[in-house]
Amino acid sequence: MGPQPGQKTVLITGRAKSDRCTPGGIGHALAVEFHEKGLHVIATARRVEVVEELASKGMTALELDVTKAESIAKCKAEVAELTGGRLDILVNNAGRTHTHPATDIDLDDVRTTFETNVFGVMAMCQAFVPLLIPAKGLIINIASLAAVTPYAFGSVYCATKGAVASYSRCLRIELRAYGVRVLVAMTGTVKSMTASHFHRTLPEGSLYERVRDVFERRLTWSQNNATVPTSAYARKLVAAALRPERPGWMRAWLGRPDWFWAGGMASTVWLGSWLGEWIVDMVCWRMFGLWRLQEILQREEAKRIA
Repeated sequence: MGPQPGQKTVLITGRAKSDRCTPGGIGHALAVEFHEKGLHVIATARRVEVVEELASKGMTALELDVTKAESIAKCKAEVAELTGGRLDILVNNAGRTHTHPATDIDLDDVRTTFETNVFGVMAMCQAFVPLLIPAKGLIINIASLAAVTPYAFGSVYCATKGAVASYSRCLRIELRAYGVRVLVAMTGTVKSMTASHFHRTLPEGSLYERVRDVFERRLTWSQNNATVPTSAYARKLVAAALRPERPGWMRAWLGRPDWFWAGGMASTVWLGSWLGEWIVDMVCWRMFGLWRLQEILQREEAKRIA
């Protein structure tokens, strides 16, 4: 079933093994919330059968892998036919976690993460802008507090989300004349499916073998520290996305914001970014437990000297 005449449409991306529009994920929660607000939701996943539950509620379910050009082109054609060549909101939600010390990374693995988190976002924006322009639509790029914090053992993930934030700022300026807006969601800790999948391990000889327990706790840290329910996060983001358009200086308070901060620790990081980078660095150093490694190394050095 397609959208009703005059009904706004929103496409939400999901991808690969995580299939982010499945129950428990942010994509699924956003789909439900947009649907309840009266929009026609186009929910996507690499395997379309995993979003059949959403289709049963009256949404459209489509197959999409954001890392495959042919899959994006097929999805775009299907959406254009369904909506008459228009799209009101594109939510680039597809993402892949990547927790590993910077000195232990495998570059092929890194490239795979960038393909999803960065290149997939770029490809989707490029493909769907022609449908967003007629609707003077909105692009929502799901970034993370990791874009502006030293998320220990998350250098690759931080790099991808930082890239999304910077890309989005430029995209916002470039699309302004066409009436297409870009909202960056700076997402804090939110209950999701991200941390429940593949976990990397420390390789033999890692510099962080001495604090293996710190690394292992970090693997699921986002799901156990000030974590916000997925539905609560989705409710806030959808409300922000559906606010009326306002002049630039009023957006943050009265209209659709350029930057949306929500999720566990979002307010703290936002405040820290204003007070100074050194404060955020100090908090992360303590919070993620890397001070323990320094103490261990100092004791080892003291024994060698003695």
